[in-house]
Amino acid sequence: MATIKKYTKSNGTTAYQIRLYVGTDLLTGKKQSTTRRGFKTQREARQAAVKIEQAVNDGSYKRKKRVTDTYQDVYELWVIEYKNTVKESTYVKTLGYFKHHILPALGTFKIARIDASCCQTVVNGWFKQFKKYQTIMNYASMVFKYAIKHNIIERNPVDLITYPRREASVGDRKWENFYDKKELQQFLSVLDTEDANKGNYKANTLFRLLAFTGMRKGEALALTWADVDTLRHTINIDKGLTRGENARLYVQAPKTVNSTRIIDIDPATCEMLTKWHTRQKKELLASAHPSNTNKEQLVFCNNKNEYLSPSRLRTWLVYLIKKYNLKYITVHGFRHTHASLLFEAGATLKQVQGRLGHSDIKTTMSVDIRGAICLDASSILAISITSITRCST
Repeated sequence: MATIKKYTKSNGTTAYQIRLYVGTDLLTGKKQSTTRRGFKTQREARQAAVKIEQAVNDGSYKRKKRVTDTYQDVYELWVIEYKNTVKESTYVKTLGYFKHHILPALGTFKIARIDASCCQTVVNGWFKQFKKYQTIMNYASMVFKYAIKHNIIERNPVDLITYPRREASVGDRKWENFYDKKELQQFLSVLDTEDANKGNYKANTLFRLLAFTGMRKGEALALTWADVDTLRHTINIDKGLTRGENARLYVQAPKTVNSTRIIDIDPATCEMLTKWHTRQKKELLASAHPSNTNKEQLVFCNNKNEYLSPSRLRTWLVYLIKKYNLKYITVHGFRHTHASLLFEAGATLKQVQGRLGHSDIKTTMSVDIRGAICLDASSILAISITSITRCST
């Protein structure tokens, strides 16, 4: 219902103004009203109010754009909606992109005034600093799309930018994040040496498992003994350890549908797991944290029988690499190592895709295996073609 009020202008003449409710702001959920002034008669004001009410009722009323909203204002509304659409681990990763990169660059600007030139300058700066500059801008673009949906802006300025590209220099050699056969044998030998000196059989078993199964580190750290079948020489992979809000470690469903799989393991790895199971019980008992009596006991845990932090693996790996002057790879590099060995053993793309749990074969094709031709397929460190056929059936 419109409110009509008479007022006096600065020149001494009188006029009428109307104020009426025009609906709820879809962005904030708050009630909105509009005020119109300058009507000469009360009847003229009432007629204008009726037209506005009709436009509101039939959906043709155009609300004023929220020109005062900053990019951060819209982000804070978008992120509430976004949180309910992704896994907790993805949400936490996204928060990091915005906290460290996007909001410092765009947060204080009025979103309606951010144009392609502004976004181009920002992405050019990220290009000089970050490898994932395009990924960061893609996340920034989500807020602009949200603003379009809620009639704050009309066009996404990110759509008009040109992403800079790095040109390879002559003589540049891409870093190979995997071990070839000789390098892997050297690493495994180092693990045996460390185990003999310090008794870290857990690290020895864990890194061998990563290299000979190709599983993700989160998948390995989420394994329970119920997942390991030493009689059939198989491992069931149906979950993964990840970090949530406030650095909380928790187990979640697989990354994709294809990530749920049963893979075969070679006899030597199976034997190591059996020996580790026995040692683990003794270690946990000595630390006053006895292992669970059922098969829900974690295969790899810390001394308090809790989730083993993924950062612990990196600490172990960097220590070994520096101490023994080994080629540097990441923990994820053992997944690439396994793929490289399988390809050299004669496995097809489809077989490797199934064993690694890739949902898209393009991901499998993108694995860096340059240099893998130097491997000896006849002695592929006990990995046979038959060990991957289960994944392709």
